[in-house]
Amino acid sequence: MARPRTQPAETTPQARLSSATKSARDVMRKDAGLNGDLDRIPQLAWLLFLKAFDAREQQRLVTDRHYRPAIEAPFRWRDWAADPEGRTGPELLDFVNGELLPHLRELSSGTGELDARDTIAAVFRETYCRMLSGYLLRDVVDQVEKVNFTSSDDVHTMAHLYESMLREVRDAAGDSGEFYTPRPAIRFVVQQVAPRLGETILDPACGTGGFLVEALEELEPTVENVEQLRALHGSLRGIEKKPLPYLLGMMNLLLHGVEQPALVRDNALAYPVTQVRRADRVDVVLTNPPFGGEEERSIQDNFPDATRTAETALLFLQLIVRRLNDGGRCGMVVPNGLLFGDGVAARIKRQLLTECDVHTIVRLPPGVFAPYTDIPSNLLFFEKTGRTREVWFYEIDPPEGKKKYAKTRPMRFEEFADCQAWWGGSEREGRVENEHAWRVPIAEIEKDGAWNLDRRNPNRANDLAHRPPEELVAELIETEKEILALLEEIQHEVA
Repeated sequence: MARPRTQPAETTPQARLSSATKSARDVMRKDAGLNGDLDRIPQLAWLLFLKAFDAREQQRLVTDRHYRPAIEAPFRWRDWAADPEGRTGPELLDFVNGELLPHLRELSSGTGELDARDTIAAVFRETYCRMLSGYLLRDVVDQVEKVNFTSSDDVHTMAHLYESMLREVRDAAGDSGEFYTPRPAIRFVVQQVAPRLGETILDPACGTGGFLVEALEELEPTVENVEQLRALHGSLRGIEKKPLPYLLGMMNLLLHGVEQPALVRDNALAYPVTQVRRADRVDVVLTNPPFGGEEERSIQDNFPDATRTAETALLFLQLIVRRLNDGGRCGMVVPNGLLFGDGVAARIKRQLLTECDVHTIVRLPPGVFAPYTDIPSNLLFFEKTGRTREVWFYEIDPPEGKKKYAKTRPMRFEEFADCQAWWGGSEREGRVENEHAWRVPIAEIEKDGAWNLDRRNPNRANDLAHRPPEELVAELIETEKEILALLEEIQHEVA
């Protein structure tokens, strides 16, 4: 029996885009093979990926008669998905699982040079169709077919809609350590580091690509020609360990116009940090590396004995210093525990402060990362230009009348305005101490041997009564983790 035809694709306003993706997700809720958004959103993501990629391929064929498509018939979206009267039920499932996905995983340029075929193979290497009903899959495909990627306005709208989906998948995964970095914090970090055209930009723990997309959007208005745009796209590099955020990151960049995202599915910590090649160094690092986690012994062995630790954030900090070119710049999120930790943490901070100019630490108010964690967090900015002479601190207040931010009252970008006004431009000139800002000379930081960067605002009351209970508890937990790490080091040394 023939199924009703869906409306053909056309320029889609935001309301229709939202309706199409919502309808697709509603259909997926009926499938027994999908459990929650952690299953549904990746399923929708790879279908959107193929739809968007096919639209890009068709555009390239029009503008470049020598272009060789990366995906050829019968595996192009237009061949198997665009026709509403096409495969459905078991026939569709058999094609997707037995032909389409295996073909995409085996794509290769065959030239030794990375191109779109290698990118697609990397994306689909760990991508599977988890839907059990081919009829429901057909319904989802029909909804995705309604999304139009030929209009730049629609692509822009879809990109922002997609980012809202990324937040949802992070909401679903927050209890497993996948913390979504709020867009206002990302935007602030990118603007203060101020990457420039021609610079290479890396996020070694890129997740769904938020920092890279923000850097792209900051720099695109300065592009003057196609060559500069192509160079900008190639300058954005990311590394992601887990398959789900890697897939979402690839899709995120593709929706923002990057045809061949330079993302690598790998663990950035999996190689000896002392053997970083010059070709792997970059000009700018923007990142929120995992913290509070522990890396296995084989990963720890990639770091020098004196700075070997299980704490992921401390390992990433060492890697970042090695990956930066001389004169390179970094903006990153770090937990309080990294700032006040001693032992291995102190040795890593000593190395950082000796080799780099740690010029600014922005102390974020509690709840910025709600609902994932209440661990106090900071934004750390440094340049690989030689020894630190002084560190400026800037403390941002919680929302007026509140002790902390919350999921229902997230931080807004406008709340960074005072800090940006105080910053002093690219040269950081004219900074003054006030109720929010203070500076600490390097001599004071190094005198106790702990290289403590957890400095309280001297212009405010600093007794325990003025600090929120959740901040004190979180700090105690971080302290206990540091103590446990030290005890484990001692146990390892005496074993």
